[in-house]
Amino acid sequence: MTREIEASADIPVVQIATIVPIMLTVGANRIVPGIAIPHPVGAPDKGDEVDKAIRREVLERALKAIQTEIKEQTIFNK
Repeated sequence: MTREIEASADIPVVQIATIVPIMLTVGANRIVPGIAIPHPVGAPDKGDEVDKAIRREVLERALKAIQTEIKEQTIFNK
């Protein structure tokens, strides 16, 4: 679906995903690895401060990814 949005509407899309190989298989262009399946953008079990820091870091990677020109599928790691 993300590739179709980018192709037809020319809108960049970022997929935050916990299982990156699946995103590669389905064709997501900009992939930000998530933290864990039940909490892809956080770690509530690590306390409020750590959870907030993790969420911020994932969001900042996603914002960087959406602004980056790409030619092929790209994984935006830390």
